[in-house]
Amino acid sequence: MELDMSLNPRVNSLEPSKTAVIAEQATDLQQAGIPVISLTTGQPDFDTPSIIAKAGIRAIEGSCTKYTPIAGTAELRTAICHKLKEENGISYTPDEILVSNGAKQSIFQAVLAVCSPGDEVIIPAPYWVSYLDIARLADATPVILETNISQKFLLDPKQLVLMLNEKSRLLILCSPSNPTGSVYPRELLLQIAEIVASHPRLLVLSDEIYEHIIYAPAEHTSFAVLPNMWERTLTINGFSKTFAMTGWRLGYLAGPRHFVAACAKIQSQSTSCASSISQAAGVAALGLGKGGGKEVSDMVNAYKERRDFLIKSFKQLQGVKNSVPQGAFYLFLDFSSYYGLEAEGFGMIDGSESLCCYLLSKAQVALVPGDAFGDDKCLRISYTASLSTLQKAMQQIQKALLHLKPAVCV
Repeated sequence: MELDMSLNPRVNSLEPSKTAVIAEQATDLQQAGIPVISLTTGQPDFDTPSIIAKAGIRAIEGSCTKYTPIAGTAELRTAICHKLKEENGISYTPDEILVSNGAKQSIFQAVLAVCSPGDEVIIPAPYWVSYLDIARLADATPVILETNISQKFLLDPKQLVLMLNEKSRLLILCSPSNPTGSVYPRELLLQIAEIVASHPRLLVLSDEIYEHIIYAPAEHTSFAVLPNMWERTLTINGFSKTFAMTGWRLGYLAGPRHFVAACAKIQSQSTSCASSISQAAGVAALGLGKGGGKEVSDMVNAYKERRDFLIKSFKQLQGVKNSVPQGAFYLFLDFSSYYGLEAEGFGMIDGSESLCCYLLSKAQVALVPGDAFGDDKCLRISYTASLSTLQKAMQQIQKALLHLKPAVCV
């Protein structure tokens, strides 16, 4: 009898993360001896600050290697409450905090906990690659709210009003944004909050993982601090970006106890607690002071230098449009003026994916196509690489683009 190889329809509806796929392709090429420069993932190129790393070592040496409570150690949750109060102006108690294995897990559990089948999740585009599929896994319907580069990729409140209905359950905001680096100003967030308050079922998932990677004069505002938004907001944050702790896998959710308890129930039946060692390191990270202290400010200064170099360089390329990122460490550039061109031996450039394939083969630089983020006109460039690496990548990109010519009609 033939084996039934069918899968759950929810799994069949998913797409693998294109960022991860392209990053793995670049790694495979590098291992094969091809000198590919990968500017794909949001992986800080700095080491975890030594104070944090040493706290992890002490945790191992002190036998802090057992299970912790599902929601996280009391020490870490208390430290997170202190951080949110002092840095963000939001008051929580430890039982309103859930520590997870990375911010992505917190997002997944939040969406799964609050969305019922048929509920709509409003997602501004360009969006982080996983938001849509996480909504689909919850049997919710992702509804895309388009933005444009001329408005710095910030949502238009008037468009938001038109999209909302009785099925609207969750609005996802990411500020500073992956992939655009846009930062929502407080005045715009207040307008959004007023709209949210008029819809009794609508909650907000505020993804603030890049809050400390921000460039003056931009300032970060937590959505939950706005009038009447505390009870409607699920705040997501973590340690991976600010503290260069991607491999430590440590994030958290803060919100009303009712929702946090539901997320903890999901976590109890999936991953259980986060790593005890990582949690000890997390306490040390939050002990560095407001904004992460000098170690983090040095990283941010380096990111800004890289951003400024890339912005200046791409301005010299005819036809490339950009919105200067105010936070995070990505450029999201409009390359659509190159679509319709072709290169000898490659063929036609017909969108962001084919342009990325061309740059990978011709320039040996790996970028992420904008269609993965909901905007096929653009490419995402991560500048979590040294300035010298970015300078080399830029030279190779410029040279490759010069080889593109108008298509020849036959």
